[in-house]
Amino acid sequence: MEWSFSILLKQPLTREQADAFDHCDALADGAISYTLAPEDPDAHPQCADSAMLRELACDIEAPTLLDAVAQAVQRIRLIDGLHAVGVTLPDTVTLDEAAQRSGHGAQSLAQMSQDQGFPEPESGEGTVLYSWDRVAAFLRDIGEPVPDVPQDLVIAELALRLVNALDGADVSPGTLRALGLPID
Repeated sequence: MEWSFSILLKQPLTREQADAFDHCDALADGAISYTLAPEDPDAHPQCADSAMLRELACDIEAPTLLDAVAQAVQRIRLIDGLHAVGVTLPDTVTLDEAAQRSGHGAQSLAQMSQDQGFPEPESGEGTVLYSWDRVAAFLRDIGEPVPDVPQDLVIAELALRLVNALDGADVSPGTLRALGLPID
């Protein structure tokens, strides 16, 4: 199963990190991509949104979303200075992605998309995309349980924030164990 999400970085990639990224065998499959700011921003009035410069777009095959995030973070850590601090899911989804998030079968959701009241696509050219919020609201309205946030996303987000908070902090292994964290 392929999972689409974004990894949030502590800061945007530098040119050196982008070069290392481009030459790293573990990142060569194109499953993780980045947006780099132009060298001369004044020459490019339409430069990328600054939030996009701190995101890596990921399309990773894994059994679960949590496994996919873990694989992406493991690869990202191969580049010196890159630190993942969060993870987000896209606001627009294909029907297959909506089925993943909702726990419904893709075929079942495709049939529901023909029902009156199912949200209209956000885009119809090429890949058909739907608003995840509207699809989730539709499913809830017909009595289907849909979590506000997938449990895997909650775990990944909390783990990345904890790792970021512990980076450089002087916390003893005993304290971490007392907090219930497994320490090798």
